[in-house]
Amino acid sequence: MARTTPMNLVELMIMKNDIRPVLEFLGKKGNFQFQNHKSDSSKVSDASRSGEAKNPERDLFVRLQDARSFLNVEDIDAALIASSKQAGENEITLAEKFLSNVEELKKRQVVASDELKRVKESKEEAESFKNLKVPFSELDHLSFLSLKIGKIDPEKFDEIDAAVGNRAIIVPLGDDKSKIMAASSKKARFSLDTELKKFGFVPFEIPSDFKGVPDEVLAGLESKLADSQKAVEYIEEEKRNLAQTHAESLRTLLASFAIAAQIVDVQNNLESTSLVYRITGWIPSDSCHSMMKEMDKLTEGRIAIRVYNPFEVPSVINGTEQVPVRLKHGKLVGAFERMIFSYGSPVYGAIDPTPFVALFFTILFGIMFGDAGQGFIFLLMGLLMGFKVIKVGGWNKFAPIFMAIGTSSMIMGLLTGEFFGNEEVLRPLSLAITGLFGEPHAPILHLMPDGSAHSIKTMFMFFGATVGVGFIINSVGLVLNIINNIILHKVPKALFGKNGLSGAVFFWYVVVMVIRIVLSGHSVDLTDGIVIGVTLFVTMFSEPIHRIMEHEKPVLENGLFAAVIEGVVELLETLISYMSNSISFIRVGAFGLAHAVLGFIILTLSEMAGPAYLGVMLVGNAIVVVLEGMIVAIQVIRLQYYEFFSKFFNETGREFKPFSFDY
Repeated sequence: MARTTPMNLVELMIMKNDIRPVLEFLGKKGNFQFQNHKSDSSKVSDASRSGEAKNPERDLFVRLQDARSFLNVEDIDAALIASSKQAGENEITLAEKFLSNVEELKKRQVVASDELKRVKESKEEAESFKNLKVPFSELDHLSFLSLKIGKIDPEKFDEIDAAVGNRAIIVPLGDDKSKIMAASSKKARFSLDTELKKFGFVPFEIPSDFKGVPDEVLAGLESKLADSQKAVEYIEEEKRNLAQTHAESLRTLLASFAIAAQIVDVQNNLESTSLVYRITGWIPSDSCHSMMKEMDKLTEGRIAIRVYNPFEVPSVINGTEQVPVRLKHGKLVGAFERMIFSYGSPVYGAIDPTPFVALFFTILFGIMFGDAGQGFIFLLMGLLMGFKVIKVGGWNKFAPIFMAIGTSSMIMGLLTGEFFGNEEVLRPLSLAITGLFGEPHAPILHLMPDGSAHSIKTMFMFFGATVGVGFIINSVGLVLNIINNIILHKVPKALFGKNGLSGAVFFWYVVVMVIRIVLSGHSVDLTDGIVIGVTLFVTMFSEPIHRIMEHEKPVLENGLFAAVIEGVVELLETLISYMSNSISFIRVGAFGLAHAVLGFIILTLSEMAGPAYLGVMLVGNAIVVVLEGMIVAIQVIRLQYYEFFSKFFNETGREFKPFSFDY
């Protein structure tokens, strides 16, 4: 019977010059979990304790991410991280040079965009006053514009344009640039006047009767706007060219700095002296020897290694640390692992329940969702997800689950004769199969009641079979609990209590007794009473018995009366829980029957729809596959959690979460 993966604690003493290559090796392997020393502040590095730990690689990584976003380059993925190496001096130089180019381009884009915005606002406001019949001098009351028109030395045009910067717009009103118009905001008009005087600006005397905005001003603004738009477009083209020519190198740098940043984060929290780093962590025993050998080769022998068994570790012995739990499976069973860890981690050394979960989930889903056609849809989805034809992010790893439930549904559909709710399609196959064992009939298992005594009997037999499946699942849970407690040296818990051997014997004996009475007609005898009485008595007083076996005193911790009350409560809880655990599996049969009825309704509606037959069939079956499939999956998970896991998940362990490079 499979158990959790054996683990070892490894202590590594590494020279300062070798620490980064070793951490990169560990991160790439993804098979090493650092031991938790948060409770011991003396083991934190000096840099971390003083808050002076720095990560320049993290800073560069963040800047590269900003550059990638600015250039609209496709993001990196885990595959690129896995094939990359941590950044070194060459990568730092390349990154700084590239980022310098990007920063310069960003600044130019900001300046050009601001210039374009200002020119647009100036032109729009000037145009709004183009035909206004008021003296030009009155335009000084505009909300944005402060207009100055005059002449300067043409050779000083570029100087004055640079001097005013983004405080104003200088527009030439002629080809020789001797006449200019300066437009600024109200806030900047005084500083503009100062700059204009420096360069010998002579304002024109505008006739007092001149109305509106001069045409030269509008023409100049039009020209300035066109130049500003060309400048922005040129920068955008330059940005696209930079992205195209540097996309791959940028992605490679991002992957390298993603690794380097995570390595420095870990390094900053390690125990260290000026020359040596100390690392302790957990590693699966089957990988331990090969990884230690590779690290010895990587450091050319400059590494000290000590390996401990879990129960040689003081923190494990005194109970302050749990050994991390790793489950090792193939692709099919491994796909069900998250179902285990979402409930809780098994205790280290206990039986691995994942194979049982995979088997029971597949069987229960098939019974509740029996249809060969709809099951084929799940199977097809699983195959497409498995071969990455359909990419749905992290869901692709669950492709084996879709294949398993699809196959199970198809098998149940073959038994009930349903193919997208139609019982005629598989009729020839059902007749052929049943003909091998006697008189041919279709379907093999007729779930839909038709009012006859035979159909009612078949339905109740089906419900009885699902309760029988529940009995098996409950029994497996009890056996796992007994074995786990024996493995963990908790013999009293294994033998006594609701989910111990005494409770299990009571449960099994009552089920066998009921079957015997129903089949043979025998009544309850003295032996039945003795077995049931003894098992219930031991279960009632399991707590005092535990204390006797563990040599704990006093045996009756809270007195005789309290022990009796606790025993009665334990007895009632045992009787109610076993009854509810068994009856709960009737829902499996109920959902199987409901699925058959729903298929019959969809088929009937399709036949009533006439020309729209195919459309109603497609929509109806799509709703069943999506909606009912989800409901059935939830019910199966509920049965696993509350009826199966509750038998042996009395305490949870700690999941193995190895150090690996993510993004």
